[in-house]
Amino acid sequence: MSSVIAYVRVSTDDQTNENQRRAIESRYNVSRWFEEEGVSGSIPASQRPAMGALLAYVREGDTVVVVAIDRRGRNTIDVLTTVETLKAKGVSLVSMREGFDLATPAGEFMLTMLAAVAKLERENIKARQMAGIERARAEGKNLGREKVINDDEVRQWRQANSASIKATAEHFGISTASVKRAFQGSPARPLAAS
Repeated sequence: MSSVIAYVRVSTDDQTNENQRRAIESRYNVSRWFEEEGVSGSIPASQRPAMGALLAYVREGDTVVVVAIDRRGRNTIDVLTTVETLKAKGVSLVSMREGFDLATPAGEFMLTMLAAVAKLERENIKARQMAGIERARAEGKNLGREKVINDDEVRQWRQANSASIKATAEHFGISTASVKRAFQGSPARPLAAS
């Protein structure tokens, strides 16, 4: 049997979910409420206790109602991920303010638009990351983790002990790939098979 599930959220402790509850109750007979108080919409849905519980609770045929899509979250990618999770479970999502209902053709159109916006957001994030990396390189900054392995020490120990790659990695507590990198470009004897 399908149910109407309501999700309400306010970002700060001095706010209340009461107005959202009234708005939803005026149009829907809600069988289960999931509430977040003092929880920012910038926190991913999977990390919010009530949203996580809602996603675990809903069943095929259920309808999840929110007052507005921003109650679901502020990040388009995160909103889309949750919407797709609900859709995969056969659960409809209704956002009262936007008139968004996955069970309708208009809702499907909204989902398509949401996916396009999320894709654009991902591309913009990627472009900003690449610009930051290029700027850091231009400024001569080292990228990635700081090297903590002394290649000379690894080479010397391995040669002195006639050790395999695996034994050397275990001795230093590093990966076999790190041992191999220690020998790259080195005039030392070539690597024997591990």
